[in-house]
Amino acid sequence: RPERTEAFILDEGELPVIVTEDPKIPNAATFKIMKQDHTLGNMVRAQLLSMPEVLFAGYKVPHPLHPYFLIKVQTDGSITPQTVVENACKKLIGSLSSLEAKFKREFSFREVETSGAPGEANAANLDPYGGTTGASGPWGGDKDYLDF
Repeated sequence: RPERTEAFILDEGELPVIVTEDPKIPNAATFKIMKQDHTLGNMVRAQLLSMPEVLFAGYKVPHPLHPYFLIKVQTDGSITPQTVVENACKKLIGSLSSLEAKFKREFSFREVETSGAPGEANAANLDPYGGTTGASGPWGGDKDYLDF
């Protein structure tokens, strides 16, 4: 039985990315991304497809027990596949950083709301949909979510 860390920690001397240019298709390359799965593969593919220089971008995980994915990219020739993948990853990192900042800002607002005056609606008595919950629950009375 393999160690769990083998699925996401690079081995000594293992390259994180291997680039293979496609000899049959112009301006195309296949990238083997080690120790990653569908999560990163789909995000990179989506980012690549949003770029106007990219003609084709697709990925696959050859086997679920092998921790890598292959992403194939073809560009219009104005930029190399390697450069467009680097740019896509930089944009993706920027998007995720922005999302993280927004997420942290929302939680800081929640902390302010929970420290409000007694009797006010605060995060402690908000249901998941933003309404307030009383002692009888979010649906009022003795009802639960199945009793409409």
